[in-house]
Amino acid sequence: MKYFSLLVFVSLTTLTHAQTGDEKIIRNLLDRQTKDWNNGNIEAFMKGYWESDSLMFVGKSGVTYGYQKTLNNYKKNYPDTTAMGKLRFHILEVRRLSADHYFVLGKWMLTRTIGDLSGHYTLIFRKIKGKWNIIADHSS
Repeated sequence: MKYFSLLVFVSLTTLTHAQTGDEKIIRNLLDRQTKDWNNGNIEAFMKGYWESDSLMFVGKSGVTYGYQKTLNNYKKNYPDTTAMGKLRFHILEVRRLSADHYFVLGKWMLTRTIGDLSGHYTLIFRKIKGKWNIIADHSS
């Protein structure tokens, strides 16, 4: 019985730890992005991205470098709330790569009156000046 109690305690501690600290901040950032998108606010959605010419976005059209170019592409491809629809993220994995880098794998879904869309994404987060930013996004 003592072994079982210890096993339960260690398991719960491990599960609780997985949702604390930096991972929790990253999950909250993705939740905020979802809300911003669903409110039709692409500019606020983009606040999760690194505001740099080195930001990398890989999509169906290839590689885009730069925050402004990525923002422009979002606005071009999703010009209004009908095209934007309602976004949902399903996070499949969050993996710490180093003290200042995380990898996130997930699925995205857009529910829209003009036809639903979905795909998968991989994100690389980097902690820059104390703030977590998406520095690379591959969405397909």
